[in-house]
Order: sequence, then C-alpha cells, then structure tokens
Amino acid sequence: MSIWVRISDFVTGRAGNPFGALVEQVRTVFAGDPETRARVAFSVAMIALSAKMAKADGVVTVDEVDAFREIFEIPDKDAGRVAALYNLAKQDVAGYHAYASQLASLCGSGRPDCPILRDILDGLFHIAKADGLIHDKELTFLADVAAIFGIGPAEFDRLKARHLDGGAADPWRILGLSPDTSYQEARRAYLALVRDNHPDTMAARGVPEEFFGIAHERIAAINAAWDAVAPSLRRQ
Repeated sequence: MSIWVRISDFVTGRAGNPFGALVEQVRTVFAGDPETRARVAFSVAMIALSAKMAKADGVVTVDEVDAFREIFEIPDKDAGRVAALYNLAKQDVAGYHAYASQLASLCGSGRPDCPILRDILDGLFHIAKADGLIHDKELTFLADVAAIFGIGPAEFDRLKARHLDGGAADPWRILGLSPDTSYQEARRAYLALVRDNHPDTMAARGVPEEFFGIAHERIAAINAAWDAVAPSLRRQ
C-alpha cells in the first residue's frame, strides 16, 4: 500500500483536527508498528515543513510545489491525495517551530544525532532551491529547523554547500574534511557517507521508498567531491 494512502486514511479518520495535532498523533497511533510510524512521520514532516517553508519567502511558486512532488516521485494516482495534504498543512495556523519540535521528539530523548532528521532537512533544501535561488528567509528557516533538530553547524554547512553550488566551490565541505586529513581517514569518511545514503540504509531508518530518488543527487555530489580531492590526498 502506498505511503500516501496510509497517510490519507490516517488524516481522514481525524478530520477536523489541526494538521499539527496529527504530527503528535503519529507517535501513539502507530506505536505498535515502529517501521510504519517512522515512514508516516517522515512523510508528514516533509508535507508540513515544506508547506511552511514554501511561504517563507512570501511566495509559493509552482517550482516549489513541483519540487515537493519530485522528491517523493509521487505517482499520478496519488497526486490528489498529496495536494490535499499539502494544502491542509499550508492552512494550519501552527508555526513551523512547533512542527519541527514535535518531529524531533519522535526520535526519542537523548538522540541529538537522528539520521532521519537530516534526511528531512536535506529534502527541504531541495525544495528551497527549486526556483533557482535559496532566499535569505528560506535559509533562516532551514537554519532554525536544523537547530531544533539538533543538527550542528558543521553538518548544516555541509548540506548548505552541496545545495548552493553542488559542492563545486569547495568539495572538502561536502565530505566534511580538511586538506590535511590522511588519505586513509578521508577514504573511510567518504565510504561512510556513501553507505549512509544507500537505499537499504535509508529504508532501515524509516525513509519511504518514494524519497529514494533524491539519494542519487546526494551520492553524485559526494562522489564528485571525492574525485576532486582524492588525487591531492594520494600525493601526501
């Protein structure tokens, strides 16, 4: 069953509730099925936060809506469901800080480094750049969400570098390394990044398969960064 059917059924059964309340209810409704809970939470997060971010620069563009659909590779038969959920999130009066805090709590206490939250932030960056420019207000939005998610400045900078210029300006930032890193250490870090973005790894942490398409962009940027720095590392 499509994740969008599951979410649509979940929302329909709670008609009249604010969208923000649905975020919290994911925790209890799917308590006995942690895999589905993770997938639903991830998808709801992307709906809620992307709808709020689309308004951050004051204009909701067609490109931003299309980018949302791109991330999830939404089948035509589910497009109506997703559009309805997206519009519901846009209309909700709750602010994005409340959404982000609720979603961060789904990772559990004592989890400052929750991989699926990085996946959500990565998706939001993809949407923000859809119109060819990440606006200052959008960047502030993304930085605020990162802070709520417990994502540190170094990791945020790595995501920002990859999305702003594809890592071409400074591949070291994409890899989170410095030029004086040893070749062996750098290669281990590079392989860990590739492994972390493998579809099997993403599925294990609850990312729906509808989202896997964006992983190709990540890995392409990581591979390009490695190809750019590896020769100089070998010469050390």
